[in-house]
Amino acid sequence: MNKYMILCVDDEREVLDSVLHDLDMLAEHFILEAAESVDEAKEVLADAIADRIPLALILCDHIMPGETGIDFLIELKKQSETQAARKVLLTGQAGLEETVEAINHASLDYFIAKPWDGTKLQDAVIEQLTTFIIENDPDLMPWARILNAPRIMQALSDKRLSLSDG
Repeated sequence: MNKYMILCVDDEREVLDSVLHDLDMLAEHFILEAAESVDEAKEVLADAIADRIPLALILCDHIMPGETGIDFLIELKKQSETQAARKVLLTGQAGLEETVEAINHASLDYFIAKPWDGTKLQDAVIEQLTTFIIENDPDLMPWARILNAPRIMQALSDKRLSLSDG
């Protein structure tokens, strides 16, 4: 099984800690990283890219010192190494205009409002990771016990059908 990274970016440490706690059940199968700024996130990503660890999902706050979360997500969509990653905005402050901008640039896959429910956050992350794995990992079977099993099995079935048709 390939190792993939989940990156959480928020300038409030207690928010980061809470998100990491909610996603702890994925720590055995994904590398969980946290950054308190876009600049720190860029450093974490540079290290991961150097180590050939693909970014599977980024959870990013919008309002942060320096670069905003939406600008960062748009930037990640333009980079070949991070283009495929699922991009989730986790914020209580993004305005409609900024959110629409991110969606229109195909830079946002999901939006979660603060404060969030831990179970709903886990469910949303599982769905986004399932989509990422189906689209990017050739070996789906091991992921069926970790992610959305019915979707993984359907993707395996669809792959078999397309191979038999071709």
